[in-house]
Amino acid sequence: MFPKQALSRLWRAIIEFDMLEKNDKVLVGLSGGKDSMFMTAALAEVKKHAPFPFELLAHTIDPGFDAHFPTEQLADFCRRLGIGHHTEKVAIASLIEEKGERPCFTCSYFRRAASNRLAKQLGCNKVALAHHNDDAVETFFMNLVTSGQLKTFLPVTWLSESKLHVIRPLLYYREQEIRDLVAALGLVPLKSPCPHDGHTMRQDIKDFLPRLEELAPGAYTHLAAALRAGKSELWPGRLDQKNSQKKFYEFWQKQTKK
Repeated sequence: MFPKQALSRLWRAIIEFDMLEKNDKVLVGLSGGKDSMFMTAALAEVKKHAPFPFELLAHTIDPGFDAHFPTEQLADFCRRLGIGHHTEKVAIASLIEEKGERPCFTCSYFRRAASNRLAKQLGCNKVALAHHNDDAVETFFMNLVTSGQLKTFLPVTWLSESKLHVIRPLLYYREQEIRDLVAALGLVPLKSPCPHDGHTMRQDIKDFLPRLEELAPGAYTHLAAALRAGKSELWPGRLDQKNSQKKFYEFWQKQTKK
């Protein structure tokens, strides 16, 4: 039995960000980790009680890290939920080895490409990804400190080339909440086969944020609040060389005419 309270944050995201509509066909990214298993089970429950019909399918990518990837275990999980399941093997492991750097970017890029391609083939109009609140805050902080950009992923993203909407229904869940719910529901997540798991810049940021919270209590809450539009008071955009020179010229011209 799925506790009603466990779905409250998911319903909040769906309604606030207009994630689902009548007759949507949604492809759920199911990796087998705790987040995607919870999202898949939660959306299957939402489907039973939604005030309009929509369709769910699940997609799992075998990245080639493990010769014994548990495809059948995930297929059985989806059968029990009444959801169709598709598996695709993508040679991500060899692609990472070939490129030799930025393994997370390479993996993410080819996973997204495969999911979007299958979504179009199956006639889906939306792809659901299992990013939670911690993911959003970590991405925001990582972009800030590594590239000086104040941005994170959006609750709903329109992909103009693929003509797909990407939705992230778990954005109001903290990661520990998902762990607790997964245990309470008796779900058994798969261990990540990725050899880089736990050894990435994202993991470093994940480990740093609790230490930051010790130095500045409430830091996480404030970072999460900063994700909202209208929370920033920033300098104007940087001028390019041409406009910078023009402004300098106009400044001196103006002074000499006085």
